[in-house]
Amino acid sequence: MDHEPDAPISHRNLHAFGLTSFFNDTASEMAYWVLPAFLASIGAGPAQLGVIEGIAESVASLAKLFSGYLADRWSRRKPLVVAGYIVANAVKPLLALVNWWGEVLGIRFVDRLAKGARGTARDVMVAESVSAEQMGSAYGLIQAMDSAGAIAGPLLALLILASGRDMRAVFWLAAIPGTLCVLVALFGIRETRKARPAQDSSNPRRDQHSSPNLASPDALPGASTSASLSQRFYYVLIAVTLFSLGNSSDMFLVLRAESLGIPVSLAPLLGLVFNITYTLAAWPAGRMSDRMSRRVVAALGYLVFALVYLAFGFGRYSQLIWGAMAFYGLFYALTAPVLKALIVDTVAAEIRGRALGIYFSATSVAALLASVITGELWKHYGPRLPFFLSAATAVLSAALLLFGGPRSSKKFSPGS
Repeated sequence: MDHEPDAPISHRNLHAFGLTSFFNDTASEMAYWVLPAFLASIGAGPAQLGVIEGIAESVASLAKLFSGYLADRWSRRKPLVVAGYIVANAVKPLLALVNWWGEVLGIRFVDRLAKGARGTARDVMVAESVSAEQMGSAYGLIQAMDSAGAIAGPLLALLILASGRDMRAVFWLAAIPGTLCVLVALFGIRETRKARPAQDSSNPRRDQHSSPNLASPDALPGASTSASLSQRFYYVLIAVTLFSLGNSSDMFLVLRAESLGIPVSLAPLLGLVFNITYTLAAWPAGRMSDRMSRRVVAALGYLVFALVYLAFGFGRYSQLIWGAMAFYGLFYALTAPVLKALIVDTVAAEIRGRALGIYFSATSVAALLASVITGELWKHYGPRLPFFLSAATAVLSAALLLFGGPRSSKKFSPGS
């Protein structure tokens, strides 16, 4: 494989992971954007939505932490990844059978547990599939495929609803792309080889511009490592966790849109508008982070988030909400793939799973608190206050990324 910075990413695993992300997100987003309206139809409101999404994300965080631990110690990660896709896509159609919001909570619990179990292991495999200078581009490509599925999902949901079928039919039909996801994961993904322990863990990015350091085929699972997490990792972790405390479930954006006059039947279109921008910008944003500071790129994403939440807070007209949702996709593109690459940059190769697991876990726990707090603030003070608080938290987190913390001593360092 060509390791020049501008070389196209063509590794088989990236295409396989991209396709699994596409089909899995198609199935997920078919259900996700109609879920608030479905909950309302069975007697649940914003407070229940906050509990469901908060608990779902918290269990995902614990699963990601455990998955990261296993990813660093197991030489075979594919079974963990495939099992996660199988379980998640087996439970999604069961939403069609529920009549109480507690049952929705149970299904979301299992779905997020499976997502957490596979997610960290998959991201470690991605990091081992490309050279260090292509890391942002690799994550960006997969994220673009993921968000392309998030375009297909709401479109399919909209078509199903427009045909006269109810929301339960959307849940049943989500089984089709879910099955395709599982088949691609089973037959398309190949194992990557476990990275050797670093000789000098004090400089985890010393091989920033070299090809991945791969272990011999007989590397044993459970091998110990002396590498430790760096100060740079902990500083970035603090900044992104602070941001996550203001980043509640996107379902609150859907609820806010409905309160401003956008019909429930158009909720899938909100997802479509958001994900078009996300799909178009994710890969370029990842590639951009390979050529400039990833901190700067992520901070720009946080500032975009702040502007979107201010628009939702002040918003009185549906036209503003449609524009804000389109802009919101840029926030995800500038942060989701870039922050993964930034976290990987800050640690030695043999503890990537541990670092990613801690990152996912910390931000997911913070998201749990954010969703519960947003639900309660909305209930007692209305929607504007939680949106304004989220915007302020995003601005503070952007400042931390831009102006503080330890940085790499290298003259050129994408992750600095």
